[in-house]
Amino acid sequence: MVEPGIVTPEAVVLSFETAGVGSRVVAQLIDLAIQLAAVGLVLLGGSRLSGTPIGLAVDYFGVFLVVFGYPIALETLWRGRTVGKAAMGLRVVTVEGAPIRFRHALVRTALGLIDFYLTFGAGAVLCILVTKRNQRLGDIAAGTLVLRERTGARAVAAATFWVPPGWEGYAATLDVNGITSADYQAIRSFLLRAGTLDPWTRDRLAREIATAVLPHLHHQPPPGVSAEMLLLCVAALYQARQRRVPVAPAWAAPSPYATGPAVSPYGSGPVPPAAAARPRHRRPHPARSRRRHPRRVRPARVRPATAASSPRTDARAVGRARCVALRWWV
Repeated sequence: MVEPGIVTPEAVVLSFETAGVGSRVVAQLIDLAIQLAAVGLVLLGGSRLSGTPIGLAVDYFGVFLVVFGYPIALETLWRGRTVGKAAMGLRVVTVEGAPIRFRHALVRTALGLIDFYLTFGAGAVLCILVTKRNQRLGDIAAGTLVLRERTGARAVAAATFWVPPGWEGYAATLDVNGITSADYQAIRSFLLRAGTLDPWTRDRLAREIATAVLPHLHHQPPPGVSAEMLLLCVAALYQARQRRVPVAPAWAAPSPYATGPAVSPYGSGPVPPAAAARPRHRRPHPARSRRRHPRRVRPARVRPATAASSPRTDARAVGRARCVALRWWV
């Protein structure tokens, strides 16, 4: 049974497949067999101390530990699984989809006395059949679910569509930006079921779906293009757009299965040969292409004349004048 409608705190809707009565009964029988074997070992070990208070204490404590400690410890430490549940591919989780904790396992085990031992399992079976989520009393009180982790059904494989060989040129003329997810779901459902339909029904459904999709494509298929081929090309291009994988046109990567020369969708003739590659001009290095400007001459700083000069300044000026005159004279 698939349980929808569980929303995580991240606003993600989860769909769970809850376990049915058959798998849960088999898992419980496996766990009971293990518990009975463990109880037998405990009683066998306590028989050596029979008739003494210590022997009775060991027997009672061992039985209590096996009956209550086995499911609580395994479901807490093994993330909601016991040996029987693991063998049947089952797991216990909370109603929010989170792993259970010690308190959940404790409540489930405590109410298991009513579900399994007092009613001999009839209460658990009736409760699972009546409740919507296949819960027994322990699950309802603890707020848990028993889910199926694996099934015998074959795993679902993703359906991938490709443009048929030789039709790449026609597929390059299609624009699937206007295709909605509902259109793609209809096309995908038809293509997956096309092999199981008779020819008349197959052609009729293909024409109906193609007629509904053409207004979104803004495309008029040329003569010779069947409705099913159009839908196959649209599905392949839609998947390629979702995967962000570019679809190479026919003139870029001709198909080895094509019977004639590759034809461009933008012209009626064959594709012309590739033009000769233009010579690449190397861009000069910025440091080499820099113009050399003449060196700027910094103007001499002119000191502002002062109103009154000191005797020291006058002496320096007289000394400089004498040096200039002596150089000129020499």
